[in-house]
Formats: sequence, structure tokens, C-alpha cells
Amino acid sequence: MLYFSSEIKVEIIPNKTQNIYAFSSRDEMGKEAAKAVEKRIVELQKTQPLVRMIFAAAPSQNEMLAHLLKSETINWEKVVAFNMDEYVGLAQDSSESFANYLKTHIFNHIKCKEVNLINGEASPEEEIKKHAGLLSEAPIDIVCLGIGENGHIAFNDPPVADFNDPEVVKIVELEEACRIQQVNDKCFENLDLVPKRAFTITIPVIMNATSLFCVAPGKTKREAVGKTFSSPIDVACPSTILRTHNDCTFFFDNESFGKSKNN
Repeated sequence: MLYFSSEIKVEIIPNKTQNIYAFSSRDEMGKEAAKAVEKRIVELQKTQPLVRMIFAAAPSQNEMLAHLLKSETINWEKVVAFNMDEYVGLAQDSSESFANYLKTHIFNHIKCKEVNLINGEASPEEEIKKHAGLLSEAPIDIVCLGIGENGHIAFNDPPVADFNDPEVVKIVELEEACRIQQVNDKCFENLDLVPKRAFTITIPVIMNATSLFCVAPGKTKREAVGKTFSSPIDVACPSTILRTHNDCTFFFDNESFGKSKNN
């Protein structure tokens, strides 16, 4: 069931695509988000040899990725994939690493043309250079992302977010609110175990992609989602910049976006 919130006010930006959907369950949300991503991939594969995609790694993406794996129309061998961020110092096979998350939830089950995962144990300087180079080889077609409890996109927390960041990939110090989210998401048992530094792609990389699909369910995201649409476009809530993108589609559940007026 599709829901529309009467509680969150949406500021529409002229000439920008503002497709905002909220569903009665996370599974419905994930299913419809996967359908939209699938449709876009298939459309692009009709006109170009490769589709270049960036994937977020977080529990918010679970349902979307599960349904995306069911696609019978995507040619994954014509997809070049990247992960959005990674903790500094964690091995790729660590249960908490984002590389491991994406392998478990999607990449171990399909065969992509390329899968470019950030290695948290590698030399930071070398890893930044490597992935910045790979990301810059050609335009990014699709980004699947979420919204953090502090409004971050990727690991661009408010203290380090830069809408005009000259970097492609950088290392950031994680805000405590961001680290607390990792505990709330049950990715770590307690705050002391959450790394304090991470690699992240920067905001211009996200915003320069052709199509964005933003999936952010759950009651812990409600405040950030509200600010995304009602606050001034400012790095105080980095996700507000998504309102200026030419083609960004949002998928929420009733906990993150609000209850229906009529259902």
C-alpha cells in the first residue's frame, strides 16, 4: 500500500524530478525500489555497452537488494559496480565491512563485468588514488543510496560534507551521531567498536550521477527524512542537496516518512 505523509512538508524544486514514494512495509518499499532500479538499468543497457553503478551498504538497503537479485532482465555482465564507502582498518572479509555486506547481499550471487570494492586495510593514499581513478574513467549512471540519521549521504557527515568537494574519494572522521547509527543498525555491539575513520566518495560524485535511487526506511531515519525535504539546502543536513538533482527517486516506509491520510 502506498502512503502519503501529511506530516512531512516537501519543498519542490522547479524543473527537478521529485518522485517520492512511501509504503506500508519495508518489503513493499524494497520491491518497488528494486523495480525502479531494474527498469533504469535495462533502459540504459539498450543504448550503451556498460552501466556504471555505485551501491550503498547498510541494512536500509536489504529489501531493495534482495528484490533486485530476483531480476530476470538485468544483464549483470554489463554492469561495473562500486561501493560507496568503507571503514579504515577493516578487512574486506570482516563481518562489519561494507565490502563484505555487498558481497553477501548481492555480488556473491551475480557476475558483474567489474566489482570495485574499497579495501579498508590498504594504504589510504593508494586506495584513494585507485578508486578515484576508477570512478573518474567514465560517468556514473546510477547510485543506490540511503540517508543517515544525521542526514549524511555516503559518509559525508555534516562536519565534513562539502557540496563542492574537489576530491572524488577521501578519508573522513566520523561524527558520533553517525557512529551511533551503526550501533542502532546492529552492525556493531557498542560504540567503542565502531571505527572512527572511513573512506567515502564525495557529494559531487553522487550528484553527478545520472539517476539516484534513495532508500531510507525505519523510524530512526524519520527526523533526517523530514529535514531532507523541509530544511534549507545546506551541509548542516547533507541529504538536502538531493532535492536539487535532476533525477532522484525516494523510497520510504511509513515509519520513516509518515502515516497515510486515508489508509
